[in-house]
Amino acid sequence: MSLATLSRLSSALAGLFLILIAGMIPSALIVPGVNLSITTFSFPSSWQVPSLLLCGLILGPRSSLIATVAYLSIGLFFFPVFHGGGSIGYIATPDFGYLIGFCPAVWVVGRITKKSKTNSIKKLFLSAVSGLTVIHFIGIINIIIGSLLARWDQPLLELVVTYSLLKLPFHVLLCTPTALIAKMTRKILLIE
Repeated sequence: MSLATLSRLSSALAGLFLILIAGMIPSALIVPGVNLSITTFSFPSSWQVPSLLLCGLILGPRSSLIATVAYLSIGLFFFPVFHGGGSIGYIATPDFGYLIGFCPAVWVVGRITKKSKTNSIKKLFLSAVSGLTVIHFIGIINIIIGSLLARWDQPLLELVVTYSLLKLPFHVLLCTPTALIAKMTRKILLIE
């Protein structure tokens, strides 16, 4: 086994652990208030999607894709690690399109980041948003196809609102800390 292959596999394993652990952490905004009180606003998501995007920003396209395929395999066949659970039955849910979107999303994020060769927060943020766009685009396509085939009881618009429009602003908001974490990690790892 070559050194490059070993490096790619160890990076993918680190990415897989990042996605698994971060997927269990609920996302929230903590705002300091008056008299040193803290107010917490919970988001309707976990750090699952930002951790996937973070993998693409740090590990590049190949290692992050390996980590994502491993994550999807674990969630579909072994343990309920997805935000809403898991198992092979997940294929029949509207969520499945978003999960499938993880693979091209991390590839896109990894390629954009690798090509730009910069640690600019703005470029890292835009790269993360492009991956997020891919996830939601594929998720909506799955919802449209499923609605045309009458796979779900809910109307198309209700599904799009529930699975994309309500979550997208929070996902975009989480792209900022994702870009910041990526910038710090890339600097520590001496990536550009």
